[in-house]
Amino acid sequence: MKLIKTILIGVLVVMLVLGVGKDVIAKIAIEKGVNVVTGLNLNIGNLKIGMIKTLIGIKNLKLYNPRGFEDRVMIDMPEIYVDYDLPAIFKGKIHLYDIRIDLQEFVVVKNAKGELNLDALKPVQKEQADKEPEAESKKEGVKAPTMLIDNLELKIGKVIYKDYSKGVEPEIQEYNVNINERYQNIDNPTKLVSIIVVKALMNTSIAKLTNFDLKGLEGTVGNTLKAGQAVATGALKGAEASLQETKAVASSTVSETKTVLKDTTEELKEIIKLPFGSKE
Repeated sequence: MKLIKTILIGVLVVMLVLGVGKDVIAKIAIEKGVNVVTGLNLNIGNLKIGMIKTLIGIKNLKLYNPRGFEDRVMIDMPEIYVDYDLPAIFKGKIHLYDIRIDLQEFVVVKNAKGELNLDALKPVQKEQADKEPEAESKKEGVKAPTMLIDNLELKIGKVIYKDYSKGVEPEIQEYNVNINERYQNIDNPTKLVSIIVVKALMNTSIAKLTNFDLKGLEGTVGNTLKAGQAVATGALKGAEASLQETKAVASSTVSETKTVLKDTTEELKEIIKLPFGSKE
C-alpha cells in the first residue's frame, strides 16, 4: 500500500511539473515565434494549456514598438483563444482549428523623425521589398514557421493614430472600428498579420495621413478578405430575408386576425342584440 501511495504521489508531482512546464515553454515559444513573424517583441501576461483538451487560453498580450518610438505598445490584445491540432505539432507543423483574437487597441505612431511604426512589421517590409525585386536583401533571415488556420475570428475595437512629428505633444485621432469578422484557411502567419493590419486601417484615414501603402498590403490577402466579407454579407442578407419574411407573416396574421374579430363581433351583435351601436 505504501509503495502504491508513493507511486501515485510521484505521478501527481510529475503531472504538476509538466503542467507548469508546458505553459512556460509554450509561452516562450509563442513570444519567439511572433518575433520571427513580425520582427517585434511580444509579451504574454498569462497562458494556460488544457491538460486533456487541445485548448490554449492566452491573456494580456502586448506587441511592442521598436526603439525610437514614444509609445511602447503597438497592439494590446486582452485575450486569444486557440484550439490546436496536437498530432500535427508532433510532426513539426502548426495546425490551428480555431483562433479567436480580441484586439482592444491598435496604436499607429509616427515618431518625431517621421518614422512610422507599421514599417517595422516584417509583412509590411516584405510587401515593400516585393515591389522592388532588385533591391531585395541577399541575406537569408530566419524563416517563419509554416502554419494553417482553419477558422479565424477577429475582433478589433479601437485604432489610435499618434503623430509626434509636428511637436512634443502628439496629434491624436481615434477610430472606433468595432470589427468582428471571420476568415478561413489562412495558410501562413505573415498573412495573419497582414489581415489584422489591413482590417484595422481599412475604415480609417490613417493610410492617407501617413502615405502608408494599404492597397499594396491588401493585395497580398485580397482573396482571404473577400471570402470573409462574403460570409459576413451572406449571413446579413440571410438575416434580412428572414426578418422580411417574419414581417410578412406577422402582417398577414394581423390582417387575418382583424377579419376574424370583425366577423365575430358582427355575430355577437346579432346574438346578444346589444342596445348600443343601433340607430333604432
